[in-house]
Formats: sequence, structure tokens, C-alpha cells
Amino acid sequence: MILPLTAFIGSLFVLIYIYFLYPICIYLLCKLFPRLIQKGNRTPSVTILIAAFNEEKHIYETIRNKLELDYPSGLFDIIVISDSSTDRTDEIVLSFDNPRVKLLRQEPRGGKTSALNMAVLYAKGEIILFSDANSIYANDVINRIVKSFDDPDVGYITGKMVYSNPDGSIVGDGCSAYMKYENFLRKHETAVGSVVGVDGGIDAVRKNIYKPMRPDQLPDFILPLNVIKQGYRVIYEPDAILKEQTLQSFQDEYKMRVRVSLRSFWALKDMVHLFNPFKYGVFSWQIFSHKLLRYVAFIFMISLYISNIFVSTHSKHNNT
Repeated sequence: MILPLTAFIGSLFVLIYIYFLYPICIYLLCKLFPRLIQKGNRTPSVTILIAAFNEEKHIYETIRNKLELDYPSGLFDIIVISDSSTDRTDEIVLSFDNPRVKLLRQEPRGGKTSALNMAVLYAKGEIILFSDANSIYANDVINRIVKSFDDPDVGYITGKMVYSNPDGSIVGDGCSAYMKYENFLRKHETAVGSVVGVDGGIDAVRKNIYKPMRPDQLPDFILPLNVIKQGYRVIYEPDAILKEQTLQSFQDEYKMRVRVSLRSFWALKDMVHLFNPFKYGVFSWQIFSHKLLRYVAFIFMISLYISNIFVSTHSKHNNT
């Protein structure tokens, strides 16, 4: 009976730590030892990269949205990387009679990471801003983001994603609740030093610290970790707003979450050196708590369920 009870208590404690105690610790730590961000009014050049595969339904509106952003037109351009699209994506991009819009075509199809690696070589901007093919930015996004790059310690910035949900499905409601929780963590992790997780649809990095990634690596995960490895901060800017429609079925949402989780878990293996507290300090604790333990939480959930059966059965047996 001792072993099932120990497993029950231990598993319950780990789950409470992951979802409640860690956020409390981060909150207290940022209040005790806050790290401020030096914001300025400089207007560096910016290149927006949009990787797309068969996005004819969204790409026109996305490009138009970017061209209308409130930032000096001579200081930002747009590169769309078509990953061997077979629909009208390329045609739509080329229909924009604007020298600030450039189309690159990746052949054969190589995925988002390879597309970004290729496009960075053509980027003119000092700052690289990543957008999804269906991401709609608030008008002041670039201004909101570049201000924090005046801080020499900041190397990567992620904005705030707001899921739009036209049909009111509970998938969208769930995503919204999840993002509120994640944004709470990002806000206070930023105040501690760096965030652990980012939104791939509204991220920006200094071009001179961009490191090419393997095609199988998840750019939303590996790139910010590479920035931290180089000694820069990865921060969250809640006033840089992106609107993106959530997936409209449980099946699509589930497949996306599983795919991202598996690739992120594999990425942790590539970045195992970041778990060294003697070199990376508080961040090694953050990535252990926020990412590694979160990804293996299902193990503790299963352990909690099974040990609870044994404990309950033993308790009922004693009562009879």
C-alpha cells in the first residue's frame, strides 16, 4: 500500500507544481528581482517573412494587411516563400504591383524551416519579423515590436496571439483560455529574464543573430533557444497583437497539438545544454518546469489515475 500511496502523492504534487506552483514562483520571482526593458523610438529596417503552402484563401488578405501597417514604407518589405504551392498562391503574390512584395519559390517542397533559412539570405531588414500565411496584425505591430530592440540585451520578441472564432466552437474557447494562461506566464517570465514559449505567427529576431536550422527542427522553438544560447533575452510584447482563426475541428486541433508537442520534445534533446543551471541559471529551471515537465505531464496523470485505483480499492477493502 505504501508504494501506490507514494506514487499518488508524488504524481499529484508534480502536477500541482507544473500548473500552479511554477506560475506562482515565477510571479514572486519577477516581483523580487525584476529585469526592465529599455525601450526607444528608433525605426530600424524590417523584413516580414511569410512561409506559405497552398494558401490561396488567405495570402491576399495577409499581404494587404502587412502593406497597410503603420510603419515608414521605405523601411519594411515583405518576402513570401511559396513552398512549391500547387494552387494560386504564387499568382496572387505576383499580382501585387509593389516593389516591397517579393516572391521566392522553394523547390522541391522542403517545409517551413528550410523556407525561412532560404529567405533570410534575401532579407534586407535589420529585424526579421515572422508571419503565418493567415496572420492578421494590428496596425501598430511593427512599432510595438521594434521599440524593445533598442535594448541591446533583447534578441527576440514574441507578440500576443488572439484567436478569432467565427462560429463560436469550444475549440476556440479552449484555445483562448489556454493562451490567457500562457500569456500570464510569458508576461512574468519576461520580467524575470526570458520567456520559454513563443507564437510563431508574430515573432521577430535580429537578423545578425539568426542561426540556420535543420529542416526537421521547429523554428518557433529552436530559434528563440538559439538566441538565448547566444546570451540574448527572448521577451513577450503583449501590445503587439495578431489575430488568427483557430482550427475548426477537434481532430485538426488535436493533430496540430500532438505534432507540435512531439517536435518540441525532440527539440529539447537538441538543446539539452540549456538545462545546465551553472551556465544558464534561472532559465534552465524555467525550461525544465515550463517545457519538459509539461510535455511529460501525461505520465504523472496516468500514474495518478492508476495509483488512485489501488488506494481507493485498498481503502474500500479496509472499510468492509
